[in-house]
Amino acid sequence: MREVIIINRKQSILEAAKQSFALFGYKGTTMDHVATAAKVGKGTIYTFFKNKEELLHAVIEEVVQEMSQLLQKTVDPNRSFFDNLHHTLIQILDYRRNHPLLQRLFLEARELGGATIQLAVELIEQHNLQFIQSHIERAIEKGELKPCPPEITAFVMIKLYVALSFEWEKKHPPLAKEELAELFRLYLAEGLAPSAPPGQAT
Repeated sequence: MREVIIINRKQSILEAAKQSFALFGYKGTTMDHVATAAKVGKGTIYTFFKNKEELLHAVIEEVVQEMSQLLQKTVDPNRSFFDNLHHTLIQILDYRRNHPLLQRLFLEARELGGATIQLAVELIEQHNLQFIQSHIERAIEKGELKPCPPEITAFVMIKLYVALSFEWEKKHPPLAKEELAELFRLYLAEGLAPSAPPGQAT
């Protein structure tokens, strides 16, 4: 019973930290904020986490685990590699766009910086990169993709989706998911070069 209480208390602190980081940002959050939200004394937090940085890291680990479970469910063995990739990347971007904590962390990393917050963002991005990379490696083994550097290819694919989803809409109307899929297929699955030089038969 005591172990259950301890686990529940730790989880309450993590949930309170998520709320506080989403509301105040990492730099604006204090242990008092977290203690109040978790309804525990500030000293209780320090029995589980030695400082705010360690608390953020634990929160990010939970977020990454949640994302991993979500992405695993997104992959359908009956779909082609590029269809699965499109659905996976859309899921990653939707999660980032709609998750209050990630919205705040990415904004804070971009506008304020700081080693701790940058590391948190890098952990999230590295998880996404590794997930896509692993699927690229399997696709190459199965002959669904030409041989290519998996890590670099994963990096390019993610950056392309981020650019089309976030950067493009700063000055243009947002692209529909169907448009994203079509552009992705054009740029990466088919390529821009014509199938044969002009004037030559295919």
